[in-house]
Amino acid sequence: MAARTELRELAPPAFTHSVPALLEIYEAAMRPPPDQLPGRAAVMASHAGYPGFGCVVAMDGERPLGFAYAFHGREGQWWHDVVTEGLRLHGRSRHARRYLTDPLEIAEVHVLPDAQNRGLGRSLLHALCARRPERTAVLSTRTGPTAARHLYRSCGFVEVLESFSFPGSPEQPFSIMAARLPLLGPGARRPRGRSPLWPWTG
Repeated sequence: MAARTELRELAPPAFTHSVPALLEIYEAAMRPPPDQLPGRAAVMASHAGYPGFGCVVAMDGERPLGFAYAFHGREGQWWHDVVTEGLRLHGRSRHARRYLTDPLEIAEVHVLPDAQNRGLGRSLLHALCARRPERTAVLSTRTGPTAARHLYRSCGFVEVLESFSFPGSPEQPFSIMAARLPLLGPGARRPRGRSPLWPWTG
């Protein structure tokens, strides 16, 4: 990370308030169709009320460079249930039992394009997963030889389901990945103390 970059935790109420600003990072990193952004904003805001919600933001002074958030996954949540059923239909129920019984569901990890290739994504991911009580971490990422997949593999994630299409997005296949916690690498060491809550309000 750059010398000035600081990782800060964002509490659920502040996260909800800051969704519009964080959505700008998501938009710059992912370049989704504009008509999908209102729905994504609503989903992000709803996630703040999920059990075990946690968010980490990379800040350069008062400028947010990236963010990542996750929560405890459990039955009754959309992603958890869709992926569990997908694993079952592909004859991989054992993966569901192994990785989705007590998971940390990583919903988003995004960094602004001009701040990428500086280790921010790795730092966000490790900070997000540190000190978590869950046994595993799970996520979905676009298929193909992407930088994101390379990052996740280097942190101990493995593919448990390839080329999976979520309902409503048949044209965009995803890889379902999972890892045991703590993650691999020096970032998995327990940091001293806790990051301060992010005071920025957007």
